[in-house]
Amino acid sequence: MTVPGRRSSTFSRLLRHGFTDPSAAERLLDLEELSALRGDPVLLDALGGTADPDLALRGLVRLVEAQPEAERPALTTTLLSAKPFRDRLLGVLGASEALADHLTRHPLDWQALVTYEAADLHPGVAEFERGLAEADDPVSLRVAYRRCLLAIAARDVCGTIDVAETAAELADLATATLRAALALASAAAPEDAAQCRLAVIAMGKCGGHELNYVSDVDVIFVGEPAEGADEGKAIQAATRLASHLMRICSETTVEGTIWPVDANLRPEGRNGPLVRTLSSHLAYYQRWAKTWEFQALLKARPVAGDQELGAAYVEALSPLVWHAAERENFVPDVQKMRRRVVDNIPAAQVDRELKLGPGGLRDVEFAVQLLQLVHGRSDATLHSGSTLDALAALASGGYVGRADAAQLDEAYRFLRAMEHRIQLYRLRRTHLVPEADEDLRRLGRSLGLRTDPVAALTKEWKRHAAVVRRLHEKLFYRPLLDAVAQLAPGEIRLSPKAAGQRLEALGYADPSAALRHLEALSSGVSRKAAIQRTLLPVLLGWFADSADPDAGLLGFRKVSDALGKTPWYLRLLRDEGAAAENLARVLSAGRLAPDLLLRAPEAVAILGDPEGLKPRGREHLEQEVLAAVGRADGAEQAVAAARGVRRRELFRTAAADLIRSYGTEDSPREPDPGALVDRVGQAVTDLNAATLAGALRAAVRAEWGDELPTRFAVIGMGRFGGGELGYGSDADVLFVHEPREGVDEQEASRAANRVVAEMRRLLQVPTADPPLLIDADLRPEGKSGPLVRTLKSYEAYYRRWSLVWESQALLRAEPMAGDADLGARFIALADPLRYPAEGLGEDAVREIRRLKARMETERLPRGADPTLHAKLGRGGLSDVEWTVQLMQMRHGWAEPGLRTTRTREALAAARAAGLLPTDEAQILDDAWVLATRVRNAVMLVRGRPGDTFPSEPRELAAVGRYLGYGPGHVGEMVDDYRRITRRARAVVEERFYGA
Repeated sequence: MTVPGRRSSTFSRLLRHGFTDPSAAERLLDLEELSALRGDPVLLDALGGTADPDLALRGLVRLVEAQPEAERPALTTTLLSAKPFRDRLLGVLGASEALADHLTRHPLDWQALVTYEAADLHPGVAEFERGLAEADDPVSLRVAYRRCLLAIAARDVCGTIDVAETAAELADLATATLRAALALASAAAPEDAAQCRLAVIAMGKCGGHELNYVSDVDVIFVGEPAEGADEGKAIQAATRLASHLMRICSETTVEGTIWPVDANLRPEGRNGPLVRTLSSHLAYYQRWAKTWEFQALLKARPVAGDQELGAAYVEALSPLVWHAAERENFVPDVQKMRRRVVDNIPAAQVDRELKLGPGGLRDVEFAVQLLQLVHGRSDATLHSGSTLDALAALASGGYVGRADAAQLDEAYRFLRAMEHRIQLYRLRRTHLVPEADEDLRRLGRSLGLRTDPVAALTKEWKRHAAVVRRLHEKLFYRPLLDAVAQLAPGEIRLSPKAAGQRLEALGYADPSAALRHLEALSSGVSRKAAIQRTLLPVLLGWFADSADPDAGLLGFRKVSDALGKTPWYLRLLRDEGAAAENLARVLSAGRLAPDLLLRAPEAVAILGDPEGLKPRGREHLEQEVLAAVGRADGAEQAVAAARGVRRRELFRTAAADLIRSYGTEDSPREPDPGALVDRVGQAVTDLNAATLAGALRAAVRAEWGDELPTRFAVIGMGRFGGGELGYGSDADVLFVHEPREGVDEQEASRAANRVVAEMRRLLQVPTADPPLLIDADLRPEGKSGPLVRTLKSYEAYYRRWSLVWESQALLRAEPMAGDADLGARFIALADPLRYPAEGLGEDAVREIRRLKARMETERLPRGADPTLHAKLGRGGLSDVEWTVQLMQMRHGWAEPGLRTTRTREALAAARAAGLLPTDEAQILDDAWVLATRVRNAVMLVRGRPGDTFPSEPRELAAVGRYLGYGPGHVGEMVDDYRRITRRARAVVEERFYGA
């Protein structure tokens, strides 16, 4: 008897044996039905050895209760006397609630676990066919299938078979089931069966002999007419048989379902015929198939129906599979497929995804399959449908490092075992790691983690996922380094031909040059070479993920050659997690950023500093530039220093723009393209303003010392004044001066003109740094007018002679350098002109519309596509800006929000003031942002400005990547551009032209 307030000894024993609810377990053990087992001294040990002792005990009680009275002694006697049976039965009951349900419905099926002979330990298709032989309808087939599944699960949870053998047995059971289902379908329609030959080809995990407990079974059907039969009628008959087979396996009955049979991997997917002849299959794959379809065929295996036809199918298609890597579109297809397929996973589930998440099963499977496609054309030992077998073959052939293959093998087995046990619990198709502690505890214990199973499971899972994530890319690239490096005796290397094939498959246009770069970077025994060998496998993957991998690798070699002897460079790339990936993105995204970096490679340090990619403000930049100018000897040296700061800041801006546009493993791409445009526009404007301030100081100091005889200001115009400069924009300016007290006006004018001439000369002196071109054509009288005027001259001109376009140009006027007070007075002079009281008159509106229409017909370059010209084309920058500026001139006097030099701010103010509907404002904003990004992209990619999409395919692809379009989607990019700008033009027609 138990003393009140004290736990019974049984309670304590139950706790020690892993029960989480000992009180409930005590009550169950006291039930009359378990009286025959209660005294068994090893029962608790056996229950405690299961994944979930509580679940196992509940299942055992249900099973005993379900036994017919006459059969109950047989069960209990066998349970007491046969340890292998006890371990099998309780192991299954502790791991699978669904199989406990099956045993409760079919209480005599426990007898399937009694036999323990050599043949029973490793059954094949023939044994499973015998197990299903008595099934004569879909319901009895399900019962027989679950009985066979019960035996597989018992061998699995007891460790009799490993994860690969479990997957193979599940595939063999699926094969036997498909054959049984086809036999049932044929028996139901003997006339159809007589008319045709039908072969069932297993695909996916079933074809690869690596099936899960619960998975779609992917198949392809091949049909031919029986001798003397009409082909059309035979294929119709075969289609009816195939459809019936699918229903037999997939439909839900009183015994549930087996698994869905999925035929969507067939030619044309669900839009194509369910059954085709062999010649029709062959014609499709020869002419229309995509790369992923050949990848799927790696696992094709005839499993049911006409074996001769199935073998002929595999034999006919096999040569096409192993030459897929030679197809013209293989590289872009591979680049598309290599981009992670996690976009469709809900954000909350990404970290729990065993299959598709980062470091998941798909990473291993894809890497292995791609290497098979690349190297299998010349090495038949790689022709395997099994991931683990193919991985072993790749390692044996030297295509994958042995240590990497061993680590991946271990990680893949662990992740597959997790997937198996998760699915086994309720026999549901899922790849999500559960969240509840009780589920994690059962899962961890089922994998042998008995000490703190939840923590141990999480640690092991994360460790293996990290291994996969780290090695998944290195699998492709590390052997490439071995191909050009000194290897230890006995190590196998890729041949130059195999290395070239792999580089081609990964997008490198010149594999020979790439191998030379790899050799130059990684050869030797120095510490530098050793670090490079560590870095390069990962960098090569990032280069391959770009539109121009060759340029990325060449740029990396040039930067490494320039900085290789500095101690911090390789240490930065090795130790600062983001620096290496940031550098890879920048070097492979186009010409501008690498050119800026190679002029002063030490700027690479920016990429490793968390604050390094943030733009410097104008005040900070101006202080730095003026300090550098103050230290310099002579005007040219001073402006060279200012231009050096500008080059560094241009690189910082371009690098940040590229990294935010592409995204990295640690930080996703910026979702708001408008924010990217604003950041670039402000950053380039600020650094150009600071550079002008430095050039002005240098020019003044060289001839006049500290003070010019006249006050002098630089007024930004156009995109410069609007804070909207792109990488390739000139600096539109006006120059204004005002003689100091006592200074002759002519002397002041000569000084001001000499300063302007010297500034322009200094900013264009040929050096390693990009020039800053100053454009003063927006001044009064344009190119015919004086380059610099006094404030009074501007005032007189605007009062008497000003044309409407000149008032419109003043909408963007903003002081940028020089005398701040003079600049502010110029703006005060401009305000009444650009925001006229009571708005524009109708004559002025007509004149603006006439000028715009004339510009559209005269200024668009000859031969340019008006639907794709970002500046002057339909719905482009000019359309949007003139529409906004017309609203500013008409309503700016009454709406303070419109008094801004910035296009997007003015658009937002027009919407807020009710001058423009929200949807139309958004349409114009989208078009303006997109056109601006296209111009920025062209400059980043080509290294020179342009207003239209490049025609060279690699350059066009690089523009697409910058704009967020993956490989193979440039057509979609161009279509989107045309659609967005077409909608903008419709708004312009109504709001600007009044159509």
